[in-house]
Amino acid sequence: MKFVAMTVSSLAFASAVYAQTAVEDTNADGVYSMEELLVAFPSLTDEIFAEIDVNDDGAVDAEELAAAEAVGLVTSG
Repeated sequence: MKFVAMTVSSLAFASAVYAQTAVEDTNADGVYSMEELLVAFPSLTDEIFAEIDVNDDGAVDAEELAAAEAVGLVTSG
């Protein structure tokens, strides 16, 4: 179940600025790929990536990433 979608949107929005600076969008397409996220989150798995990708488009946008950080699905380090 994708509980990230139920994260309070205000928390996600407030964290979006941090998420945008913590992960580099190397190809400047406006979303993060698994490879881009792995640089900041080396322990990221395919399963967690799928959970974060709430809209199932194969990429993670800043709001999805902020929501995942807010609920502790991803942590840097």
